[in-house]
Amino acid sequence: MSFDDDILILVNEQDDAVGYLSKDAAHDGDGVLHRAFSVFLFNERGEVLLQQRAEQKRLWPGFWSNSCCSHPKKGEEITTAAHCRIQQELGVKADLQYLYKFVYQARFHDLGSEHELCWVYIGKCDQPVAPNALEVADHRWLAVDKLSAEIESSPDRFTPWMKQEWHQLTTRYRADCNSVCGVEFFG
Repeated sequence: MSFDDDILILVNEQDDAVGYLSKDAAHDGDGVLHRAFSVFLFNERGEVLLQQRAEQKRLWPGFWSNSCCSHPKKGEEITTAAHCRIQQELGVKADLQYLYKFVYQARFHDLGSEHELCWVYIGKCDQPVAPNALEVADHRWLAVDKLSAEIESSPDRFTPWMKQEWHQLTTRYRADCNSVCGVEFFG
């Protein structure tokens, strides 16, 4: 679970830890650069799991996003955090493969900002999903070509980080997704 008083790991653009700050404070104003992760889970039918963020989320409530995204807490290794959060948020387990990391900053009205150095993971999951209602309002499996079409036609329904990551997965990391998941997602 993720709470406003969780202590996050502040980093520089080289991903060196430079301090710690509460989750709430790290997202105030323009945000303070901190470590985060995003997970994309695929199934054997060639679909990706999306989650709709819970309405009580401070930033981008009700928006569609990747399977799971969060932050490692102070003292927590990032891959361990990713495995824990997919279980806590979605009720599933999956082997995850790290792909890449990037820095982004996005402001949500006057409520705060994401300013993250985000590690992106992919994995294969064919288990039933049991979302935690405190984190996830809804979820769905969607064919990758349909997701690309939805992002193109309705970009304002999706979180900014997810759109950036999806672009990378469908261009630069297509072969990795196909290999890890054992299905030809991206032709």
